[in-house]
Amino acid sequence: MASQCIAFRDSKGVLHATLEKATLEDLAGVLGRVGEEGGMTAGVAKLILEKRAEIERIFAEHDDLVRPTPEGGTVERLHVI
Repeated sequence: MASQCIAFRDSKGVLHATLEKATLEDLAGVLGRVGEEGGMTAGVAKLILEKRAEIERIFAEHDDLVRPTPEGGTVERLHVI
């Protein structure tokens, strides 16, 4: 008898049993090869996913301190505490 299952497709179309596995595969693809033989890529992708909130906070703070110029460049703003 056939049964229904839920799978998650990564950006290359490969099916994964969990959302995390599909996301990790996409992150690894974006990172490319890290280290000899690419052995570190999966670990770096997993670490990025685990630390996502902190990483997003850091990028948000960075983006808050960099503003676009009319000429299309950017100007770093001094953040005074």
